[in-house]
Amino acid sequence: MRHIISLLMENEAGALSRVAGLFSARGYNIESLTVAPTEDATMSRMTIVTSGSDDVIEQINKQLNKLIEVVAVMDLTEGAHLERELMLVKVRAVGEGREELKRLTDIFRGRIIDVDASSYTIELTGTGSKLDSFVQAIDASLMLEVVRTGASGIGRGERILKL
Repeated sequence: MRHIISLLMENEAGALSRVAGLFSARGYNIESLTVAPTEDATMSRMTIVTSGSDDVIEQINKQLNKLIEVVAVMDLTEGAHLERELMLVKVRAVGEGREELKRLTDIFRGRIIDVDASSYTIELTGTGSKLDSFVQAIDASLMLEVVRTGASGIGRGERILKL
């Protein structure tokens, strides 16, 4: 089962490699990883998307909590949460296809952020499945490049990850 694990950690050199090393040493796969400083410059928030049984996820959480740099860990998928991902797509846009790509971008509530004579660069945010649907809706021969950030998530309502 897919899990989104969010953690607060000290913003210091080597902390990211220790978390990644924990996963690789135990043979766990990281599907996506995002990390950035929080409102407190001494702390970073890391969002890890991984898959595994409940026992495997419990083991991952225990191992993460043992790392000195890790301050707090929360499995967002255990409760109400929001998740979003950013995707930039560069597509071939020539002739009559330009209008169709504009229409499709509007349907998916995306934005065309760069235009030249033969291509568009489109920005989309949403759940991973929404972004997958957009990619599937576009003719594969028009796709020039796709860049995705991976999921970022936050608990809903009173559910927070903070010191």
